[in-house]
Amino acid sequence: MKQIDIDDILKDIEVLIDKRNTGSLQNILIDLHPADIAQIISHVKKDERIYLFSILPPKVASSVLAELDPPLMEELTEELGVEKISAIVDEMDSDDAADFVSSLPDEIVPEILDRIPEEDSDEIKQLLHYDEDTAGGIMALEYVALPMDATVEQAIQEIRRLKAEQEVTDIFYIYVVDDENHLVGVVALSDLVLAEDYTTLKEIMKTDLPKITPDMDQEEVANIFRKYDLVSMPVVDQENHLIGRITIDDIVDVLEEEGSEDMAFIAGAPDEEITEGSISKLARARLPWLMVAFLGELLAAFILNQFDVTLRHKLMIAFFIPVIMAMGGSTAQQASVIVIRGLATGDLSLRDTGPRLLKELKISFLNSLFFATVLFIIVYLWDSAFFAGILSVSIFVVINNAAIIGALVPLTFKRLNIDPALAAAPFISTTNDILGILIYLTITTVVINFGM
Repeated sequence: MKQIDIDDILKDIEVLIDKRNTGSLQNILIDLHPADIAQIISHVKKDERIYLFSILPPKVASSVLAELDPPLMEELTEELGVEKISAIVDEMDSDDAADFVSSLPDEIVPEILDRIPEEDSDEIKQLLHYDEDTAGGIMALEYVALPMDATVEQAIQEIRRLKAEQEVTDIFYIYVVDDENHLVGVVALSDLVLAEDYTTLKEIMKTDLPKITPDMDQEEVANIFRKYDLVSMPVVDQENHLIGRITIDDIVDVLEEEGSEDMAFIAGAPDEEITEGSISKLARARLPWLMVAFLGELLAAFILNQFDVTLRHKLMIAFFIPVIMAMGGSTAQQASVIVIRGLATGDLSLRDTGPRLLKELKISFLNSLFFATVLFIIVYLWDSAFFAGILSVSIFVVINNAAIIGALVPLTFKRLNIDPALAAAPFISTTNDILGILIYLTITTVVINFGM
């Protein structure tokens, strides 16, 4: 299928939708990739997307549905009957079908599973037992497995049969198993086609391919794919029985999902989809994080009130509060984002806590020394050496404190099995605002009282 520019055909699509020209629309859509159709559906109005999706054949609809964001998927399925949904589920690969069924209302799931073939229904039920963020939640049960004594010719015939019956797609490896379905090796498709027909799989199989278990976190699985440049991996149980496989297209989705989730946490807007249309739902998702910032800044205001004598003593003290807060918050955000990214990619682990904190402290020492010097010069020329000294010491301490907090909190969250990205939400910035003000005004008060 050729790549297209959606904007080039969107107006024509909308005109055909207005005319309810089903035939012309189907002729256009049938030549498009499911991802392009999904993008078109996401750009048209609600009533238009419902009509557009309703005219798709079940096979195409199943592929399109797997490409849609959850809010649009939910919106469309609300308009479909159980019969239409069942037909779509029947056309899906096991992993996509399980993801889709898990998003449906609980009351219609049993009826849908009863309407599809028993084998497909059993596969979906099996996958629904796994958490959605684990390897089991993204694996597919369709794969090609043969015994060690099978020949290359037999393997190719089996692949042709499975493809003709649409039992499996995107074949990268032949999995070699023993009589009890233990995984003993893999044969790459490239090695298969280059070998002689009479060669057995045992002669050309490799036994060093990484394996994963269904309870492994999907982010860890993605890191293994990235580290070893893999396109597919087998999934085995604790006894090394082959139970499924994960392919690179699933990993691309995981990387996008994890990246979007981390960005959402950093912005303080978790679980928010771009295509979500409910304003009240979006507001409710953001409200708790804004409340954290609101309560934190109220605490900062309370701290300011406790230092009212100091602030009345010299008004210029208040002028530099935004500078102190901004430098502390920015430093903490820099440190936390770097650590969160390192934990997400596997470049950092909990064993690196000590070295990472030391590295952040060295970086912050140099930066804080620079800004303390700059601030001293500015305030010295503006006011006095006495107040310049107070500010330079304050900003030096605040920046170093913020760097340690920014690096330590994500690592602590990771140790507690909490998503480290939560640390970069309003939690860190608000905490550093509070601590920055407290450090600044405490140093100022002590020095002024001592100086007096």
